[in-house]
Amino acid sequence: MRRVLTITILILISFLLQTVIFPYDNLLGSSPDFLLMLTMSFGIMRGRREGLLVGFFGGLLIDIFYNSYLGPFAMLYMVIGYVNGFFHKDYTMEDILLPVVISFVDSLIFHFIVFFVTYLMRNRIEFGFYFVHIIMPQAIWTTVATAVLYRIVLSINRRLKKKAKKVKS
Repeated sequence: MRRVLTITILILISFLLQTVIFPYDNLLGSSPDFLLMLTMSFGIMRGRREGLLVGFFGGLLIDIFYNSYLGPFAMLYMVIGYVNGFFHKDYTMEDILLPVVISFVDSLIFHFIVFFVTYLMRNRIEFGFYFVHIIMPQAIWTTVATAVLYRIVLSINRRLKKKAKKVKS
């Protein structure tokens, strides 16, 4: 129960950081994607199921508050969390290089899919502009946020695992 509450609070904090504290046009026309970072973190730290669930609920918040359709961002975050869960077995907790690289790649993939669905499907073929002004800055900011905030998420995950072991004993 404590783990579910903690993860819910982390999702809400990430959502608020992403949408209220660091709105989209704040930093050089872009801002970090904290929900993507959290989804990636739980995917590689806890496995496919946790990555999928964190991604689903984080994306659902984006869909509810900022999208006219319910589900596309929930599905996209969910798939990213699930795919990142495949790195769980090969991952050592102290390694920060893997989460940083994965967050950069995830951000590139995420925004390419968003570009394809929202712009390319409407015959707006300005990929160069979108890549330079939106995809790359967002990927860079998300990577920087991962490098800075990943240790905090890692320590929270360790505490959750430690409390879960105490309960099982």
